Amino acid sequence: MKCHPQKYSPKIQFDHENLRIIVQINLTFMVKEKVKPIEHQETQSQDPSQLILYNDEVNSFDYVIETLVDVCLHDPIQAEQCTWIAHYKGKCPVKEGIHTELKPIHDEMSNRGLTVSIDK
Repeated sequence: MKCHPQKYSPKIQFDHENLRIIVQINLTFMVKEKVKPIEHQETQSQDPSQLILYNDEVNSFDYVIETLVDVCLHDPIQAEQCTWIAHYKGKCPVKEGIHTELKPIHDEMSNRGLTVSIDK
């Protein structure tokens, strides 16, 4: 919120007909103004996404585990669990983040021969 000082200058008037003195007192106070945040349009790159690893019949378990450790920075146990999930369920989310963070990881895993996609 923004605060804006407001001032009123003193005024003295005399009402001759009713014989009264009208005095306006000098007051200073702060007025709070609510400011709405700028709404950003969500773009594809800011939406949360997942990097999905798909099962294939080409790469060995050890190779997939090694790739997940090297590229996704998984610890070996997490990499092995993801490999088993992809093997039995056909796919496994291996990383979450915004699209721009996941794209280089996706590209490297694809370059290493793994089947991956980025899904919302």
